[in-house]
Amino acid sequence: LERLGPSTVRFAWACAVLGTEIHPALAAAVAGLGHEEAADAADALRGARVLTGVETLEFVHPLIATAVYRAIPPATRVALHGQAAWCVTDDGQGATAAARHLLETHPEGDTWVVRQLRAAAGETLRAGAPDTARTYLARALREPPPAKERAAVLHELGSASLLTEPATTVNHLRAALQEPIAEPALRHHIVYRLSQVLAHSDRLAEASETLADEIRVTGDARVRLRMLSEQFMWDAFRADEPDHPSRSRRLTRLADRLQGRDLTERYVIGLRTWDAIQRGEPADVALHHAERALAGGLGWAEADRGFEVPVLVALAFMYADRPDRTEELFAAGIADFERQGWRGAHLSFAYTLLGYVRYRRGRLAEAEEHVRSGLRLAERVGPGTPAHWYALGILIQTLLARGRTAEAARLAEDHAFREPFPAAVVFPDAQTVYGELLLARGLTKDAAAELSAAGRRLEPRGIRNPSWCPWQLHLARAEAHDAPERARTTALDAVTRARRFGAPSAIGQALRTAAEVSSGETRLAYLRESVAHLDRSPAAYELACALVALGTELQDAAHLRRGLETARQCGADGLAAAARAELAATEGAAL
Repeated sequence: LERLGPSTVRFAWACAVLGTEIHPALAAAVAGLGHEEAADAADALRGARVLTGVETLEFVHPLIATAVYRAIPPATRVALHGQAAWCVTDDGQGATAAARHLLETHPEGDTWVVRQLRAAAGETLRAGAPDTARTYLARALREPPPAKERAAVLHELGSASLLTEPATTVNHLRAALQEPIAEPALRHHIVYRLSQVLAHSDRLAEASETLADEIRVTGDARVRLRMLSEQFMWDAFRADEPDHPSRSRRLTRLADRLQGRDLTERYVIGLRTWDAIQRGEPADVALHHAERALAGGLGWAEADRGFEVPVLVALAFMYADRPDRTEELFAAGIADFERQGWRGAHLSFAYTLLGYVRYRRGRLAEAEEHVRSGLRLAERVGPGTPAHWYALGILIQTLLARGRTAEAARLAEDHAFREPFPAAVVFPDAQTVYGELLLARGLTKDAAAELSAAGRRLEPRGIRNPSWCPWQLHLARAEAHDAPERARTTALDAVTRARRFGAPSAIGQALRTAAEVSSGETRLAYLRESVAHLDRSPAAYELACALVALGTELQDAAHLRRGLETARQCGADGLAAAARAELAATEGAAL
């Protein structure tokens, strides 16, 4: 190559910098050669079997391209990449084509470079490549940008790494707020993003306080409503919320007078939906508000919005025994995430909660598969985050339902799933799941202590729906041996709450628990009614449990066979084994 002369060498270097599908005129511009000189160089390189092609040039072999690129002196290589960035822009190839070259240049405080990198980051985000966008924005920050643009670059960088690198994102956004910000709208967007990432880092009080500080100084009524809706949301997840009943009343009054004219209003109505679910208002009330929230559109990947409210609205249908609608909304939401390239906590939540829907439908093998996918994604974000707690809690519940108690206990131990529990009130409630695990292991006193603590934490917040959190059901079982009267009182209170909510799955599950802590004809009546309700619900695993319990009580082979078949279809291996043993004993006794 060197024997072909300096012009030819420079043309070859330009081609190596440009990469593939090289247009001769563009390579000539990068090399600083005239048309004739570039044509001669291309001919010489084709003759030497370095390049091939006419209208579009390619290196004969990738190893040759690599060798030529590495032979370029470092300073020259940087200069050629800088020239290439200008040339591809002039050629109309866009900011993304230029950004690839600008990454290889040295920072010089050039505003054009910053502008191109920011534009490229926007393009790659829209194309679903947030990792690449972060690379471009980090390079733009090193350029550095002009002082008046620094806050915007930090905001864009924080938004690109939102739930993939939460700790880093908090630093970027806090730094952005310290910069001079001329546009109020930019400051508001930074505050929204900061509160979101604080919440997903289990710093809910900070998220709420960040919004409260901004609400006090915001004059725009629509901005204030948006910030208030965000604050309502993070307070709904706070275990240490100072005045939950007051917030709930204010949310109800506000949502009931809104029409859902824009996304902010629909978010407030969506939060009203979730409040109704947690408080155990009649399911029809919750679904009425859910449909209002969805009426004008509630996308999961809206620009500058969180995904939390659309998820909560989708889950409302599951708790109200309409899981098909939930799964439809989840399928659309996951597609939104994947189109945007959101593969951090966003996608972890989506897969985990889709697994939760399958768990509640009794499709336990599918549930385990989805939740394990969610857990793998959550582990990349980091332990101790809400995404991690959700995945662990739901996976433990699923393993218990499948009869794999020892495996569930090992999972909890390996991941430190125990006190202190997260500041977020997550679903399923982590402390309740831990109590359920202790109960399955036969540690009834420890289980009762944990479940009682869960109740003391949730009751003052008005969270009384056993479909949302069945702490009373597990507590009644834990109390049954040492305090049978208290166990019956606890179980019957849960039945009353379930009847108020009105979902057949919730009523059936509560009645089965009431039967477990009762005896005689009362026990039998509760079991019959439980089966009747669960037969009208999508909760196949709970139906299997009730059928096996009723068949055992009656020593009836027909109920046991049906319970056994339902348990097999659910993947509830432990329950199926118990049903099989009871069926064998019943049929043996009949003979």
